[in-house]
Amino acid sequence: MEQVFAPWRIEWVERDGEDAIEGCPFCVLPDRDDDRNSRIVARSDHGFVLLNNYPYNPGHAMVIPERHTGRFNDLTDEELIDHGRLKSRTLDALRAALNPDGFNTGMNLGGGAAGGSIEDHLHTHVVPRWNGDTNFMPVVSDTKVIVEGLDDTYERLHAAFAEMDEATATDPDRAVRLSFDGD
Repeated sequence: MEQVFAPWRIEWVERDGEDAIEGCPFCVLPDRDDDRNSRIVARSDHGFVLLNNYPYNPGHAMVIPERHTGRFNDLTDEELIDHGRLKSRTLDALRAALNPDGFNTGMNLGGGAAGGSIEDHLHTHVVPRWNGDTNFMPVVSDTKVIVEGLDDTYERLHAAFAEMDEATATDPDRAVRLSFDGD
């Protein structure tokens, strides 16, 4: 049996009461008053960026439209543009915060057949990649090591979004009107 020490996960394991998620997590989390504990690093007019609780790599984020739909074709033109801009801003923020060598992005459309665990609320995964991040651990022991805790990643990515928001406030073509709690 493989074993990886991950002390930051205890909060997720022990969650209950108001921390437990009933229903669609992508609908419930944005309505909470605490973006930091919900791991929402940025918001736009029609969506938000959420750190993945089960990251493939440090900085694994998801760009999620606010409206609950599992069909990409159901998004309005305004929602599509917002989603695309928010994905672009997420790539920029991840570059600034984590300096990856590349990215994987994608959507699991079609539910279980496409590999998605949340079928009825579409979202785009944005996974930072580094040269050599597929090392011997996954190959030899079928174990992935995440080298940074979610709270630390949250702080770095949140700060990068905030800096970009200030820098692009006068550029309406790049602005997504991001909002942040706790600032």
